[in-house]
Amino acid sequence: MKKVNLFASLLLCVAIIFSGCNASNTVKGTGIGAGAGAALGAGIGALINGGKGAAWGAGVGAVVGGGAGALIGNKMDKQKKELEAIKNAQVESVNDGQAIKVTFDSGILFATGSSTLSPTAKTSLTQFAASLRTNPDTDVEIYGHTDSSGGDKINVPLSQKRADAVKLFLEGQSIPDNRLVTAGLGSSQPVATEDAKGVQALNRRVEIYILPNAKMIEDAKAGTLK
Repeated sequence: MKKVNLFASLLLCVAIIFSGCNASNTVKGTGIGAGAGAALGAGIGALINGGKGAAWGAGVGAVVGGGAGALIGNKMDKQKKELEAIKNAQVESVNDGQAIKVTFDSGILFATGSSTLSPTAKTSLTQFAASLRTNPDTDVEIYGHTDSSGGDKINVPLSQKRADAVKLFLEGQSIPDNRLVTAGLGSSQPVATEDAKGVQALNRRVEIYILPNAKMIEDAKAGTLK
């Protein structure tokens, strides 16, 4: 079972750029400019993926410019619209519109302290897997997160088990193992401070990144990506 190196994950996530705004992915993909098509953070991305594909990682990596970037953005726009139909999923564009981030609250996916998927989770992930099957030229990175209660000895293994549980379910939905990587990040990347009542729940989540693989990028550069 492939797992992302924790240090590399933390380093990459600091560099998440260009989260989705009002512009479509097609527009943003073009806007990066033909002269700015060099890989951003590709070396770190290669570390996280063991050199696989175009070296993407945690929504950060190669940003393709010009017409190729527009084609990737358009492809991701279409899949993003599919994913927005999934109940209990927060869907957004990242990496200048050339990747998709899907967030599930762990309260939807798992009972407290558990890594066993709930019936609701299985329904949502079945829909998610259907979109992955119809869009095969992508890699998928799954990150488990917890709140700060319990300490790292509990939180890091629990977050990893939850990410692995999502991966195992997706494999059961005919998503190939070589498209999927996981990491358990514990409480190291909170999205909200935990000094207010009820805020801890925001940090208990599973984030999934959908990233163009090498084939999609090459097809885009060749102008054949549909």
